[in-house]
Amino acid sequence: MKPDNHPAIPSPRIGVLLINLGTPDAPEAGAVRRYLAEFLSDRRVVEIPPIAWQPILRGIILRTRPAKSAEAYRQVWGDDGSPLAAITKRQAEGLRDAFGKGVLVDWAMRYGNPGIADRLNAMKAAGCERILIAPLYPQYCAATTATANDAAFAALEGMRWQPAMRTLPPYYDDPAYIGALKTSVEEGIAALNFEPDTILASFHGMPERTLELGDPYHCHCRKTARLLADALGRDVMVAFQSRFGRAKWLEPATDTVLAELPGKGIGKVAVVTPGFSADCVETLEEIAIRGRETFLESGGTDFAALPCLNASAVGLAMLRTILHRELAGWVDAA
Repeated sequence: MKPDNHPAIPSPRIGVLLINLGTPDAPEAGAVRRYLAEFLSDRRVVEIPPIAWQPILRGIILRTRPAKSAEAYRQVWGDDGSPLAAITKRQAEGLRDAFGKGVLVDWAMRYGNPGIADRLNAMKAAGCERILIAPLYPQYCAATTATANDAAFAALEGMRWQPAMRTLPPYYDDPAYIGALKTSVEEGIAALNFEPDTILASFHGMPERTLELGDPYHCHCRKTARLLADALGRDVMVAFQSRFGRAKWLEPATDTVLAELPGKGIGKVAVVTPGFSADCVETLEEIAIRGRETFLESGGTDFAALPCLNASAVGLAMLRTILHRELAGWVDAA
């Protein structure tokens, strides 16, 4: 029996923390500047030595880029705020009762709010003695998956009573993920008023040197597209978007591909973004708005940006499947 003066201890629980990249707090230059300063100062994201990179970041990029990026965010910002944050929140809410009463599902952003450390501390305070860290990146990349895990484990340094931790592996070739993509793409195409000549899978770009250094991201993206093509029974083209800076990036580039397709006799295209678990500025502004403009101005006639899995029924079912697998033993014990 505990003595009367014993500190209150909540009942033991298990936690699942969904993590996505991040977003500014508002579609305004100041908020975007704070977000970019955090994001682009991450050594996992920009691998240039800080002594060379920080003067460029502080002296040029953070003076010029925030206003342009804020305009992009304004075009996709909703009544519930940032699309990425709003969708990630809905994903967590959709999984709230998926694993039993003893499992708490929460969400966080690697950059911006809510922060990973804040949510881990809240989960520990709520009694979570075991926590599954779930970066929602199907394809592994050091600049996404690894830095999310880095932040989670760094948060443990400030905890006297640390929870046990697991991390979600990449799921780029998981049958549940490929099946969900297949269903989502087929439903998206069925809702169109045209039949696309081709499907283009656009993944977020990375500097080519990341492949040379051993990052498996490029291979994971290619395998996802290959498996999706097999599942759909039709070809799927691959391209990489969001180039930044002067370094050579993975190719082909999405904007270049979209500009060239009409000249090759492809006038109708559907773009899917399987590397993004939730729609965000990169899918809603870069692809659905600017990508559309590029394609149509180049002579294309019909363009569709298919939605990400988001918090759709098929998307949540996929997340339940892969997360339940990683909770094996913990959930059974609970």
